[in-house]
Amino acid sequence: MEYHALAKDILGHVGGKENIVSLVHCATRLRFKLKDHGKADARSLKENPGVIMVVESGGQFQVVIGNHVHDVWQAVSKAAGLAEDAPSINDGKGDKINLFNRLIDIVSGIFTPFIGILAASGILKGFLALAVVCNWLSPDSGTYKILFAASDALFFFFPLVLGYTAGKKFGGNPFITMSIGGALTHPTMIAAFEASQQAGAVTEAFFGIPITWINYSSSVIPIILAAWLSCWLEKQSSRFLPSSVKNFFAPLICIAITVPLTFLLIGPLATGMSQMLANGYQWIYQQAPWLAGAAMGALWQVCVIFGLHWGLVPLMINNLAVLGHDTMAPILLPAVMGQVGATLGVLLRTRDARQKVLAGSSVTAGIFGITEPAVYGVNLPLRRPFYFGCVAGAIGGAIVGFSDTHVYSFGFANIFTIAQMIPPGGVDSTLWGGIIGTLVALVLSFTMTLLAGMPGARRPSEAALPATLSANEVLSPMTGSVLALDQLPDATFASGLLGQGTAIIPSGNQVIAPFSGMVASLFQTRHAIGLLSDSGIEVLIHVGIDTVKLDGKPFTAHVNVGDKVQPGDLLLTFDRQAIIDAGYDLATPIIISNSDAYQQVVTVAASTVVAGAPLLSVSHD
Repeated sequence: MEYHALAKDILGHVGGKENIVSLVHCATRLRFKLKDHGKADARSLKENPGVIMVVESGGQFQVVIGNHVHDVWQAVSKAAGLAEDAPSINDGKGDKINLFNRLIDIVSGIFTPFIGILAASGILKGFLALAVVCNWLSPDSGTYKILFAASDALFFFFPLVLGYTAGKKFGGNPFITMSIGGALTHPTMIAAFEASQQAGAVTEAFFGIPITWINYSSSVIPIILAAWLSCWLEKQSSRFLPSSVKNFFAPLICIAITVPLTFLLIGPLATGMSQMLANGYQWIYQQAPWLAGAAMGALWQVCVIFGLHWGLVPLMINNLAVLGHDTMAPILLPAVMGQVGATLGVLLRTRDARQKVLAGSSVTAGIFGITEPAVYGVNLPLRRPFYFGCVAGAIGGAIVGFSDTHVYSFGFANIFTIAQMIPPGGVDSTLWGGIIGTLVALVLSFTMTLLAGMPGARRPSEAALPATLSANEVLSPMTGSVLALDQLPDATFASGLLGQGTAIIPSGNQVIAPFSGMVASLFQTRHAIGLLSDSGIEVLIHVGIDTVKLDGKPFTAHVNVGDKVQPGDLLLTFDRQAIIDAGYDLATPIIISNSDAYQQVVTVAASTVVAGAPLLSVSHD
């Protein structure tokens, strides 16, 4: 019930349950596949305080929720009447997303259902490596063997897990595809592989066709291709089989054809493809490791914003399966910690209570690898902290790449990745390089944000502010020429229907607080802001006429609803020339919204006024 209202709002703004093809979630996002993206209202959904951000990428409508995404997913699924095991299938109208977006959608749909246990298994592997290096555990001990089995089970039986999720994603029976994955890791097949290794030659055949035995444990690509084939066969079989025998003959056809074909053709080809992919990546990486580190360190969070990072996850897992190690995950850690450091800088620098709370929780989540709250909620809106985090990530990534740091088990980049960097032979320079690069990114982004990451001085000119401010006075929020309301081209403002006041044609590009009070409202397009003074005066500042049609592009807000403000605090900035070039009038009404509460509203400024000088005065008699 806690998330019922949020779920109902999300459902309404994605076009209703009839518009949903599928819904899955990852660590922080709801990932919708919609029939018609035109029916979704991303702009309105962003206004919900329970939604951090809305992103449309990879053919998905992604709603960023945060750490409690699973609870919201359950609430949305229940409200929409979606079964938890509902497959992700095409809507029958044809998917118009391009090949790259389709690939991202497939990969995210296959891997997101077990993302939590995937990360947990990697962390446990890292702890075990640390325990061995520190002589806390011996690999021969029973304790180590049990914990190793717990950490390695998912990776060893990857074909089973991927078989299940791929079957769901491709719209088939996931238990059929899981059985195919089980065949790939069956003890008989593992024993056949080991025997062929000892014999050094092909000694067995399938109806006369020579078999190339391969160890498919921990493999990724073979089972995904096999699952696609099985689902295709299942759909074709269901078309002509009688309903009385369909339930068992369709699975029979799938496993009887797909399993042999996988061992004879799909598996060897996919394994060769996996090796080419791993060796190709390794070749590129070896040409300039520091450059690869800098590029990934700078761009990783940009990929995360659009959900494109899923395209690289199979590559990291494939590197581990083929090479036994991976160099991509270590160079992503500075990218993560760069954003964490920037958020920590905001936490210590900001005076905004709401922003401070959000930054504090985002730092905690970021340390454990969840950066969306930090990026969407803190760094990206302020811009500079996000840029600083990317720059610091690039520098830290270059150091990690230059150090040739590896990880030896899979896990998403977080503080525990450091334990996964420990080489099997013990601590060496590659580990220290990874630690130094990560610390450099963290400290550098923190320092840059602390010194220059927040908007400039919030008081443009202390000298322009009066020494004392009467409770009945409203200071000018901007510098410019004063204009009577009845001279405005907008009849609503000119008639005084919205309240008495005046207007200013600004010569600058800033809007400052005209008194001590709070932000009562802020339009989503950031062209207008409502304020409430400590003495009860309600003021509306509307930058330009009809500028709502600009959809917020020339405007930047430096405060949020509920923020306390003092005279001279920076509220908004705007691109003055962009508004003029777009053909809109810059005349800015400053309205006393509750004029009926006062006997008089008087303009006390002359024909021109400086920001922070007296502009309006109200009186009760």
